[in-house]
Amino acid sequence: MDDPTTDTDAVLAAVGPRLRALRNQRDITLSDLSASTGISVSTLSRLESGQRRPTLEQLLPLASAYRVQLDDLVGAPRTGDPRVVLRPTTRHGMTFIPLTGRAGGLQAYKMILPVTPEAPVPELRTHEGYEWLYVLDGRLRLILGDRDLILAPGEAAEFDTHVPHWLGASGPHPVEVLALFGKQGERAHLRTGPRP
Repeated sequence: MDDPTTDTDAVLAAVGPRLRALRNQRDITLSDLSASTGISVSTLSRLESGQRRPTLEQLLPLASAYRVQLDDLVGAPRTGDPRVVLRPTTRHGMTFIPLTGRAGGLQAYKMILPVTPEAPVPELRTHEGYEWLYVLDGRLRLILGDRDLILAPGEAAEFDTHVPHWLGASGPHPVEVLALFGKQGERAHLRTGPRP
């Protein structure tokens, strides 16, 4: 029979590296995290290095600051819930969090684009489909054909993905984007005002 203490120890030992990875991914300093959570910088540093075991009083504000579920923060094993859990994936340095699980049709994602040193000329790509983007946080640089745009939180863009394009974070912080992808010719029909 498995020892539940060993399982708990293993889960708690993995929290430190997960905390450090989340902070680095979001480009947050220990000082900034301390200011938003009320946890001292030295305690945060010891939590990340594994020198201190996290308590619930520390994990709750950290989960809130990172906007993740407590179970995801600690990597708790899944229980007997029959629902399918959609896991984030990382491609080309960008994190994609699926918000829909059905095949075909419009697909919704939350994307987190890290701050990266830009190449002199970003490589524009094309592919099948249509894309709609809404900036949640940070500033998004969108190169679309010969246009170079900066979108702030609350701004949106839509385009045919046959047009050469590139997107990335603009400025010192990662950018969070809500993205809808549709097959070629399938657009998100959005109403900008009330019905007449």
